[in-house]
Amino acid sequence: MTETKTETSKDTGKDTHKLRSAKHIAVVNGIGLKKVHAKRLRDMYRSAGWPFLDVVEIELLAAGLLERLQEEGGHERMRVTDAGIQFLAQAANSNRQAKDPHEALVEKVANEMLKEGRLVWTNLSLRAKVTLQDEEQVSWRYCMPDVFSIRNSSVQAYLEPVVHEIKVNRADLLGDLKQPEKRAAYLELGGQCWYVLGRDAKDRPIAEPDEIPVECGVIQLVQERLEILRMAPKRQFNHLPFAVWMNLAKATPLRRSDAEPYQVMH
Repeated sequence: MTETKTETSKDTGKDTHKLRSAKHIAVVNGIGLKKVHAKRLRDMYRSAGWPFLDVVEIELLAAGLLERLQEEGGHERMRVTDAGIQFLAQAANSNRQAKDPHEALVEKVANEMLKEGRLVWTNLSLRAKVTLQDEEQVSWRYCMPDVFSIRNSSVQAYLEPVVHEIKVNRADLLGDLKQPEKRAAYLELGGQCWYVLGRDAKDRPIAEPDEIPVECGVIQLVQERLEILRMAPKRQFNHLPFAVWMNLAKATPLRRSDAEPYQVMH
């Protein structure tokens, strides 16, 4: 089912149509806009505004979300209009509302790792060889880290793999903390393991740092920003197991997008 909403612009008197469907995210001044238009508009906002001279740009110009600027030397640049800024803000707000808290926090952490230049995967299914203190034999454990990342390096010793486990529900966190074998698998896979804690319905932290085992770091979501509450100890790391490399080769790493940096609490 397609939902269409029609509004009248006070400035132009024209009808502005906003269409939500699988194909279009909006219709502005009669121009159907898709995700590719929103991405181009974001890219243009972050860049010097050099034109692409393609259909996407033509449609953004026709919709009034981009405008042409003439340089003194005769060159032409593109600039995002006020209407384009408003469109980007509405698109960002719609994206946030469409994601559940866990998915949104996974994306925030993944984007931060991407911003640091790391190679990032989410929802991998990995196998690790672990030995617990109360077990004599080595055993294999399957685990699915929410975010797994490595440095973009061709030298094994410099990869510094990191696991981020995302928790937005206290009951889920407490259940996870009762599984030492899962935590041991994460530590075996990564040089560092972090717990990233969300907030409850009353905007309270779901846990305190001292509730998290000391072998793991703690990051807290505070006013939509990620703050490091306790650093994760760095473990000695030599190389990734061959089985992990095979899993990474079969999966697709995430692409980079904007992210906010961590804020370290002093």
